[in-house]
Amino acid sequence: MVMLVSTGTAPIRQFGHLTCTVNRSRYLTAKVVSPIRSCSRIIADLLCVPPRPGIIMTAPIHTIPVQTIAQETTTLAQWSGQVMLVVNTASGCGFTPQFAGLEALYRKYRHQGFVVLGFPCNQFAGQEPLNESEIQSFCSLNYDVTFPMFSRVDVNGKGEHPLFSLLKRNAPGFLGSKLIKWNFTKFLVDRNGNVTGRFGPQTTPEALVKDIEKLLA
Repeated sequence: MVMLVSTGTAPIRQFGHLTCTVNRSRYLTAKVVSPIRSCSRIIADLLCVPPRPGIIMTAPIHTIPVQTIAQETTTLAQWSGQVMLVVNTASGCGFTPQFAGLEALYRKYRHQGFVVLGFPCNQFAGQEPLNESEIQSFCSLNYDVTFPMFSRVDVNGKGEHPLFSLLKRNAPGFLGSKLIKWNFTKFLVDRNGNVTGRFGPQTTPEALVKDIEKLLA
């Protein structure tokens, strides 16, 4: 049973044997007043306290360290609250022309809270032999890419980047396989950091429009 006791400054909630004060910023302070007999009930009651409206919590995906194409360490936190399309790219692949479609998606929807994030990878037939500076020049000169690009990563194996470990774990491929099969595999992530879809290289950027618009709505 949950009991609300009125005080002069902040309400107090009584959760069985745990007394919690809810201050004006919605944070909880707790004081155990007698031995706790039902932890599960207390936790369930605590979860009923809603967060402040308009606050977007940082999801695990937003905290993973990544390196920009300029080799500066950052995280995806700056895109928290946006729809993200994460793609492993390569400059010498048959699917490389998809850069144009990815850039078109970015330009069309970026003002609605959408971003494409490109991660070069050289694990598939050595189709990304360029270094970061060369990759940046290639993408800019050939496809006028303006969406964020990052340093080369591995997407499979012992040295795979933690970002792709998370993506694959949350969105397995065909028959539950986590292995990324080729360049330009695409992962769609919603505003709350949930991985909502995985698309193979054969799925063109243009084919993702409905999925993107649904998440932006």
